[in-house]
Parts: sequence; C-alpha cells; structure tokens
Amino acid sequence: MDYSEVAAKYAELEAISGRNELTRILADLLKSAPSAELAPLVYMTQGKLRPDYEGVELGLAEKLALRALATASGISQDRVYSVYVKHGDIGTAAEELLKNRSQGTLFSEGLTLNRVYETLLRIARQSGSGSVEAKLRELASLLNDATPLEAKYIMRTVTGELRLGVADYTVLDAAATAFLGGKESRPGVERAYNVHPDLGFVVSSAASKGTAGVEEVKLEVGVPIRPMLAERLNSPQAIIEKMGGKAVAAEYKLDGERLQIHRNGDDVKLFSRRLEVITSHYPDAADLVREHVSARKAILEAEVVAINEDTGEYLPFQELMHRRRKHGIQQAMEDYPVALNFFDILLAGGSDLTAKPYAFRRKRLQQAVEQTPRTRAVPSISSSDPAELEKFMEDAITDGCEGLVVKDPGSPYRAGAREFAWIKLKREYRSELTDTLDLVVIGAFHGKGRRAGAFGTYLLGTYDGKRDVFTSVAKVGTGFSDENLAKFPRLLEPYESHVRPPGVESNMVPDVWFRPHLVIEIIAAELTLSPIHTAAMGRIRPGAGVSLRFPKFTGKVRDDKRPEDATTVEEIVGMYQRQVKRVE
Repeated sequence: MDYSEVAAKYAELEAISGRNELTRILADLLKSAPSAELAPLVYMTQGKLRPDYEGVELGLAEKLALRALATASGISQDRVYSVYVKHGDIGTAAEELLKNRSQGTLFSEGLTLNRVYETLLRIARQSGSGSVEAKLRELASLLNDATPLEAKYIMRTVTGELRLGVADYTVLDAAATAFLGGKESRPGVERAYNVHPDLGFVVSSAASKGTAGVEEVKLEVGVPIRPMLAERLNSPQAIIEKMGGKAVAAEYKLDGERLQIHRNGDDVKLFSRRLEVITSHYPDAADLVREHVSARKAILEAEVVAINEDTGEYLPFQELMHRRRKHGIQQAMEDYPVALNFFDILLAGGSDLTAKPYAFRRKRLQQAVEQTPRTRAVPSISSSDPAELEKFMEDAITDGCEGLVVKDPGSPYRAGAREFAWIKLKREYRSELTDTLDLVVIGAFHGKGRRAGAFGTYLLGTYDGKRDVFTSVAKVGTGFSDENLAKFPRLLEPYESHVRPPGVESNMVPDVWFRPHLVIEIIAAELTLSPIHTAAMGRIRPGAGVSLRFPKFTGKVRDDKRPEDATTVEEIVGMYQRQVKRVE
C-alpha cells in the first residue's frame, strides 16, 4: 500500500469534524489495506506502532525531529524552527518547507506504508550509544523520499501529535462498518478490544473472519485486560439506594498501586493500570504470587502496598513510589517491601470468570490466595445497612486505607467500563470537597523569589473523554517540597512543547506547555465556576467552566495512571452538582 494513499485519507479525516463522516472515511481506508498491512495501518492511525502494553514508544523529542527536517529540506535549523513556531504544528511546517526544496528530490523513491512503519519501528527501538544520530538518519531518509503531504503526517506521527480526531472508539466503529456490516456491530468489537486491547489484532480479526473472528477473541494470559473502573458517591446511604436497597459487598480501598497479575506456571507478569509491564519494579511481588497463589494459570487483580515488616503497618503511596525505578531494585526491595491485597480473579485454569457474578469470583479468589502477612484477599463485608458500611469504612481508614470500594455482588467484570456496579466511598465525601483529584500537567509558569530559576506553578487539566481533549481546570503552586520543585522539570522535559499541544484546551497561556502525560494528585477546598478555565465550559452555566478553589499538591505523582485515566470532566461535573446539593 502506498503511503500517499494513507496521507491523502489522513488529510480528509483532518478536515472533517462529524463523527459519522470520520467513521466512513476511516472505514474506506481500512478496507483498502492489504490484510498483512492492516494492523500496522491501525497502529499508525492511533499514533502508535504497537499496542500500549508492549511499551514501544515512538514520540521523538521535538528538537531531534526539527533537526531531521532541517537535514531533509536543506534549510537551516533556525529557519526550520521559525516556520514551526509560525504554524504551531510540526507537520504543517514540514509540508511548507518541503514544498520549497530543490526539484530534483521530488523524483526520489516513493514511500510505502510498510516502509514508513518499519522505519519508525526501528527508530523507536534504537537505544544506547549512537542512537540519537541513528534515529536522525532514519527519519531524514524517510523525509528525503516523502512528498510534502506525506512528510506532514510522518512528522506528526513521530512527535505523537497526529491530530486526526480519531479516538480508539472511532476505529472500532470504522472496523464494524468496514467488516461487520455496520456500527450496530460495534459492541462485539468493543468487547474484543476490552479483553485484548490491541486494536491492530482486533481489527485484523474482524477483517479476516467477520463476526466469528471477533467472537473468537478471548482473555489470554500475558495480554492485559482493560480494567473495570468505579464511579463515586458521597455516602453509604446513597450507595445502598443506588443498588436497590440490597446487600452490597464492601472492600478496603488501599493506598497503593493497582496491579493486573498474569500467571502461567512460574512465569508471572505484572501490568499497571496503564497496561504497562512493571514486573521489574516488583520482582518480590511476582515471587509472592508464585509462592502463595494456588492457581497455576490465572489472571488476578491486586493492590500492591508498601509495608513496614516490623509492625505489619501499611505505608502511604509516596513510599511505594520509591519502587518505581530502573536501578537499585534490590536495595529498594529491602527498604520498601510490599504486600499484595487481591481483590478479583478474572481467569483461573482455562476458565474465563469475567461473566460470573462478583460473589462467585470472590469465593474463587479466596480459594486461590493463601492468607499470609504479605498476601491476602482484601478485607470485605456484605451488608445492606449504611451504618455497618460506615463502621467498616472507619475500620479501613484506621488500617491506613483511603476508604471503600462497594460492589454489586451480582455484577460481572465489565472490562473497560466505568459504572455503578463498583462505587468508591472515601471519608472526605462527608464534608466539603476535600476528596483528591488526579489531574494532568499541561503547562508551567516560571517561579519568582525563592522559586526563581524553577517552575513556580503548574497548569492542570482534566480529561474530556467525549471530545478526546484535555481542558484546563486549575493552577497549583502549593504543596510542593524542594525535592518536588527540583524533580518536576526533569519529569516533564520529554513532553515540553513550544506551542499549545493538540488536544489541549486552555484560555490561560503558561510560560511552557507540556503534552499531556504526567498525572499528579490534587486536593482542594471546593469546586467553583470560572470564566477562565475550560473544564466543562458551559455545562453548568453559559460562559463558565469549573475550577478548583485553593488547590494543593498532595505529594503523589500518579505514575500508575495514563493521562486519559485522570479525573474526567464528567466526574468533576458530578462532584460539583453533589457539592451544590449539600449546600442547598
């Protein structure tokens, strides 16, 4: 398949905003691809090269991409940079600059989709000494043979800013339209994606075998499942009422990191909530699974928590994050040992348990996990009495937990769903808004006085899943230790952008923009309406968004969460409405 065909369709997609038309154009593109190239086409349309759980990251630093463009165009780096700043988009800059290069280069070898994909894959996998220059050569080679339009989308792809308006669910709609007869077949494709989150694989299955191919996609040990998520309510009484007055299952909500554990004999893989492989961070946790889980082939979920071995006391999340390092793992294991609190089992032996009710899965979990000082099924009770739930939550908080997760005992495990079958209940919901929010750093402002030479405040965003954008919600400058102030610029440097990143909406302009990546935990006095911040703009009052009053950084960097897993606009609107009702 010629890459020029792909670039032409990308240009059509970029010019369209209507969801139905986007789906139609994308479906046409998928149908035109040879079967062997369909998966690479899907990945590249997502702005990726492989599924997330394989950890192949494509995004090149902006400076390196601009250097490659200067090499390919024969234009000085200063001129390239000025054109980029003028447009605010590296793809449009590449298109303009390559239109003006010498005529002789226009008759170079044409690009195929496969060549572009394989070259970008080599770039992503380059590491070690000499890797920067190797990446530069590979990218410049592609640009030398690219038309201006092709260069536009190659540059956007390598910097992680494809800007097509195509979310994962648009691809699912397009696959259903292209290969299964229409969007009404989307639920089947979505189910397959939720249990096997590799869009290239799922779309290829639909293309090769139709509905039967999608139905054949099953849970697979070693392939992470998109996690089921919980909604929020503010009291045990509200939860009991929401679940119809029946007895519910209430579990401790621990202050740790959620793990999805895949075991096949002695082979144990640990995945984060973001579906990244993090086994290397917790080799001792993998050992605990081998020693204290009886099921030899299983998929389980657990919360890993740092523990004081002398007292058995659970330690705060900040202590656990010392384990998120590439070096010195053995010392970290000794300094910050961990315990596993299991809360679900999704596969045991060869049996998929996700369709079974929670009560059934809980029994299987208790049978599979040995109770030891470092492993256990998370404490749980069954009750329809709000007072009993309140007492159990107080016990959880006394034991160092954040609160409870309350579950419908008859509910299946809905991979990828956020619904009221699971509901979070935290102590803070009983008063003003002091519940924590997970927000994304989208910008920073230079500091003054004691913070001169560093960033003084950060601009934070919340995720609007319906529009696939990050909207500004607050500035935060309090709660940062000297260590935080020194560390944050290093954490954010790979995501720095000289222009407002695509998919970010903010009326406030920081000194430095960042592509959405880093998630941090914030606490605030209350939610308030704001004419400046764009979160939920117009949802509650025309011309006003929602912001935070007196926001403060709690000290937690949520490395376990993707930016799309941060607190959503929908959650913030719900919290604001509940806050107003309490005041009324």
